[in-house]
Amino acid sequence: MASSSALRSSASVVVVVVVAVVLLAAMGAEAETRKYQFDVQMTSVTRLCGTKGIVTVNGQYPGPTLFAREGDHVEVNVVNRSPYNISIHWHGVRQLLSGWADGPSYITQCPIQPGQSYVYRYQIVGQRGTLWWHAHISWLRATVYGPIVILPPAGVPYPFPAPDEEVPVMFGEWWRNDTEAVIAQALQTGGGPNVSDAYTINGLTGPLYNCSAQDTFKLKVKPGKTYMLRLINAALNDELFFSVANHTLTVVDVDALYVKPFTVDTLIIAPGQTSNVLLATKPTYPGAIYYMEARPYTNTQGTFDNTTVAGVLEYEDPSSSSSSGENQSNSNLPVFAPTLPPINDTSFVANYTAKLRSLASAEYPAAVPQDVDRRFFFTVGLGTHPCAGGVNGTCQGPNGSRFAASINNVSFVLPTTALLQAHFAGRSNGVYATNFPAFPPTPFNYAGTPPNNTNVMNGTKVAVLPFGTSVELVLQDTSILGAESHPLHLHGFNFFVVGQGFGNFDPTNDPAKFNLVDPVERNTVGVPAGGWVAIRFRADNPGVWFMHCHLEVHMSWGLKMAWLVLDGSLPNQKLPPPPLDLPQC
Repeated sequence: MASSSALRSSASVVVVVVVAVVLLAAMGAEAETRKYQFDVQMTSVTRLCGTKGIVTVNGQYPGPTLFAREGDHVEVNVVNRSPYNISIHWHGVRQLLSGWADGPSYITQCPIQPGQSYVYRYQIVGQRGTLWWHAHISWLRATVYGPIVILPPAGVPYPFPAPDEEVPVMFGEWWRNDTEAVIAQALQTGGGPNVSDAYTINGLTGPLYNCSAQDTFKLKVKPGKTYMLRLINAALNDELFFSVANHTLTVVDVDALYVKPFTVDTLIIAPGQTSNVLLATKPTYPGAIYYMEARPYTNTQGTFDNTTVAGVLEYEDPSSSSSSGENQSNSNLPVFAPTLPPINDTSFVANYTAKLRSLASAEYPAAVPQDVDRRFFFTVGLGTHPCAGGVNGTCQGPNGSRFAASINNVSFVLPTTALLQAHFAGRSNGVYATNFPAFPPTPFNYAGTPPNNTNVMNGTKVAVLPFGTSVELVLQDTSILGAESHPLHLHGFNFFVVGQGFGNFDPTNDPAKFNLVDPVERNTVGVPAGGWVAIRFRADNPGVWFMHCHLEVHMSWGLKMAWLVLDGSLPNQKLPPPPLDLPQC
């Protein structure tokens, strides 16, 4: 077992990234095959004055950074040495014709059982920026996650001034208790799970929590330099505001796709989303320390982790003679903290997301579908199931029921056979149905007065799309158990966010306001609380593709579904057979 001190590698992350950039640059313009070894294992870690065993990769928390260039092939040998079933999802990687490597358990693969292994093989196509990998079963992604750094092809510059250094910054959550026990108890009682005890930056809880000053992420910077922060929200259940005191952030990339740069004091990032931002340091040594802070954005009526995590932006003092680079008088320097928006500032979130625009240049066009073949309207939100089991015959959800979540009133039930395997083998009977509703079965005032019946149905249903179909999907939040924001992630595709608004979507008037010129391209989007978002994508990737809420509690309650994209007519439009080492159920 590794000790917690062995995991505290965040301070050296800048050096690691810079060295990796230099090494990849030296490898030339030809696509390479990057090979990685991931040993999933239990590791003992101390946070908040408590020690517990957590699941890690290679004994690291967060896990190792995966580096590649656009166009590279990637092979990751995952060996499961933990007591849990495991699978790894490469969040945001398109997985063109490589759906067997996507990773969600019981969707594209059966999980890797203890003592077994699986080699994930895929290519990075048309993406550059920051993505991330994480466990995709139960709540193991609470600790099993790490960055994916995708550089442009050798010799291709960024479409913005090159930073001096690059730094992955991952936000997460920390529970004192075992997260597998937390979700197991919630599913047994039918109520909400216990919230996290702290947020983390690169696995560290920081100086604002008790007993955590020694576990603080410190970013050492020099005056007059530009640092690219590769931001990743790996938190299980919370959207986060982020700001650095007395510094601005220029957003240049989201979800591994370039955007028109814009500068802010504070940004919002939902679970599953990534963003590259440029931070310009002050021209001279300021003689001060600056907190970088993150805290939740939420409008939920339920409980949530209402705390703030801080890291430290620390300037190197050119007058310091310390050989270690540590400033001897740091304890005497003034400390500045940022001012973050109110915790429920929905208008801030809407204004921020409205600034996001694709580059839409000749080199990086916005290929948003102009015509639509299929239109879908999905309601997303919370509901209930009648109490069954519970504890002592009672459930802790609303009015003695069990919490549930659904899309178009269908609460998704994971099968015991992977959907992609069943589809490829032509044995879907008894595994899934192909009649996922394209529209809500019973329309109602979605953002207004909820219906009296809050129960939702269970089902394992997929929506079927012929290859090449251009899709428009409107995602509408419901107020059945209170309006909430839902970050939705689509596997296998990027999509364009062509419109969003509050209240009920108006199919007559709202489409006229859609942005079909330079809408932002993403893989994860927040459905506004009490509102809607419209996306478009082209179904050009055959396979079975998961779409789900990236709030882990809502996904556990069934806010998920799957798309089945059929093979095309040409050989390069057909899903290849599964690899021989694909895990079996």
